[in-house]
Amino acid sequence: MGRRAGPPEGAWRGEAWWCRSAVDGRGAGAAMSERGAAGPGPAAIQVSRIMRPDDANVAGNVHGGTILKMIEEAGAIISTRHCNSQAGEPCVAALARVERTDFLSPVCIGEVANVSAEITYTSRHSVEVQVNVMSENILTGAKKVTNKATLWYVPLSLKNVNKVLEVPPIQYARKEQEDEGKKRYEEQKLDRLETKQRNGDVIFPVINPDRQTKEPHTVSYSQSSLIHLVGPSDCTLLGFVHGGVTMKLMDEVAGIVAARHCKTNIVTASVDAINFHEKIKKGSVITISGRMTFTSNKSMEIEVFVDADPFVDEPRERYRAVSAFFTYVSLSKEGKPLPVPQLLQSMSLNEPFQSRLQGCFLKFLLVENCQCGDIGGGGFPFSRLRTGCMQALQLPLLPAPEMRRRGP
Repeated sequence: MGRRAGPPEGAWRGEAWWCRSAVDGRGAGAAMSERGAAGPGPAAIQVSRIMRPDDANVAGNVHGGTILKMIEEAGAIISTRHCNSQAGEPCVAALARVERTDFLSPVCIGEVANVSAEITYTSRHSVEVQVNVMSENILTGAKKVTNKATLWYVPLSLKNVNKVLEVPPIQYARKEQEDEGKKRYEEQKLDRLETKQRNGDVIFPVINPDRQTKEPHTVSYSQSSLIHLVGPSDCTLLGFVHGGVTMKLMDEVAGIVAARHCKTNIVTASVDAINFHEKIKKGSVITISGRMTFTSNKSMEIEVFVDADPFVDEPRERYRAVSAFFTYVSLSKEGKPLPVPQLLQSMSLNEPFQSRLQGCFLKFLLVENCQCGDIGGGGFPFSRLRTGCMQALQLPLLPAPEMRRRGP
């Protein structure tokens, strides 16, 4: 058998090497299936990198933020290439949204993460990219799928960053593929609007909290913040922060909140939809804040906000740039799941946040105990379920928050 292709001669083995596009049939990306995305521009690419000790936590599991950053890099490459595949104004694809991402299996130090990306749908001003991550043990050759994600990008002009350009259309093998893609596009657009409407929540940064005076396993005890100055290495050609850099910082803060709550080894289990509401410019100071919103017996949910202070060049008031929910699980030293300490309710919580906690509890019950089709279809008394949940929580019955099913 022939020798397997590897990185270029003289390349440092710890760095990533970029495989050629599957469009011309060369490189590792050619092995990917093209789900109808056979129009102008690259159909699929693959990015590979070996995982090093600085990518992982103390237990040797690669940080979820590291994987999210690699996912975004692959998505940015393929979408930017596609948007510049036809003659016209040059542009850079900016991340607008990441759909729910599940961490199916951990990646360990020494393994190679192979990130494959392909374009599956285009609207007039946006690109949908499907990304799969597969870990490879280069000693045994064993491979396993670790992540699946869907990302949405918009092309921004290099001459005017506020100008969104049109996206070259792709061709579909079947009409059903285009219809399904359009449905996904409309759903994510509605969800982004819903998130924006409740995006006025304020989390005050927690820099040096006196945790000795706070009760363990409460929201205020584990709430954490991180302040970061945006430098040139964090930014794209347009001078705005890479979406992957932001997601990595968000995962770090969420991980700190989870670790403070459990005081055990924790790993990212999933990330709910990440919405990028506004661009973050180079020179801004960003505050990433996280707080616990819900715990079940096996997992915990953390809400993370990113607020930006662009006081350099263009002073303006602080604004909400990104928001998302992260789900973590607690593990023993042997990597076995551990029970999660239950989140204690604090009477000092404000009413909107109490309502948010109620909503998280309800959504968990809907996913765990109900068939989604029964809700609202006359088959299950949703109002009775909600009232029973609130009585169990011993909280006042506030106006019902918008419900949407979490999870696959």
